[in-house]
Amino acid sequence: MAPPARELPTRSPIRRKFGRRKFDRQPDQHAAVLIAANGVAIPGAAVRLALRFAGGRPVAVVTIARLYGSSLGLQNPGLMPSRREMAVQREIVEGAVTSLEKGGVEAWGQIAVSRKPAKTIAAAAEARSAEHVIVVRPDQLVRWRQVVEGDLVNEVARKLGSAVVVEGVSP
Repeated sequence: MAPPARELPTRSPIRRKFGRRKFDRQPDQHAAVLIAANGVAIPGAAVRLALRFAGGRPVAVVTIARLYGSSLGLQNPGLMPSRREMAVQREIVEGAVTSLEKGGVEAWGQIAVSRKPAKTIAAAAEARSAEHVIVVRPDQLVRWRQVVEGDLVNEVARKLGSAVVVEGVSP
């Protein structure tokens, strides 16, 4: 009789030293419409526009918690969003998801931490196969900030191409 096969010890993903994912995977539930905000509150106009575009299909909400600093150099925990900033983002997402669910559609929320908001929004839209992207832009930008950061709506539209409709909404 053959000896029983030895069971290999399984390692917990927390205990692995190398190859461990540092962040959650990108959600990939299908959504007809994606509402994206770069750290600003999502206005009711964006929710109403998303409900009109969705037509009863699911809607996703993504907010970007800004990561400051450069991509070159050492990581500094002071550049990451604070707990207070993350709590504000969580309230924004929860409020938008609640409004969408009251409107009669299924909704998901996500908070992403990124140094490049346009790239992150485009990746979220592609992962969710969104047909429409509604980008919430700040009410009034200081001119120098607009020059430095660029127009988020145009950058997202350029990254997604002509297959996805990208619209900007101001509060």
